[in-house]
Amino acid sequence: MAKPAIQETLSELSTTQRTARLLVNASPSIDAVGRYALRYGLVVVLVWIGGMKFTAYEAEGISGLVSNSPLMSWAYSLFSVQGFSTLLGVTEIVVALLVAARPLSARIALAGSSAAAGMFLTTLSFLLTTPGVWELSAGGFPALSVVPGQFLLKDFVLLGASLRLFADDWQSVATAHLRPK
Repeated sequence: MAKPAIQETLSELSTTQRTARLLVNASPSIDAVGRYALRYGLVVVLVWIGGMKFTAYEAEGISGLVSNSPLMSWAYSLFSVQGFSTLLGVTEIVVALLVAARPLSARIALAGSSAAAGMFLTTLSFLLTTPGVWELSAGGFPALSVVPGQFLLKDFVLLGASLRLFADDWQSVATAHLRPK
């Protein structure tokens, strides 16, 4: 008897209401896919960018950013341009592996997402320290040059991804400490 009542109720719903109900029911699955895509998309970006740091092309490409940064310019007094770029590449790949380790350990992933957020905050500081970021022919701030301005802009999204993953990892670690042993 319950089945006809459910069918009657469904038939009374408008198409919009049925669509809304379907979307509400699908929301947890979409959220799970989104979190997975966010985590492993960040991992791919970090591995790819980190791998590029081993090339002379990338080492030279970042040298202007690094040399003009009060946070990082000191590195060139200790390392060559290629040596520092290689160090950054190793760091980015290690951070990617830490972020990717979430199925194994939320604590390890927490260290990775925290380090990723720190890296992207550092990179975003280049917006303030690198000459040529603001396109003077278009009036300067907020007109960004293509390179390096628009090149750096993506790091706002990468920072957001890192912080979102940090929150997930932090919640998982904190929740694990609340469970009775």
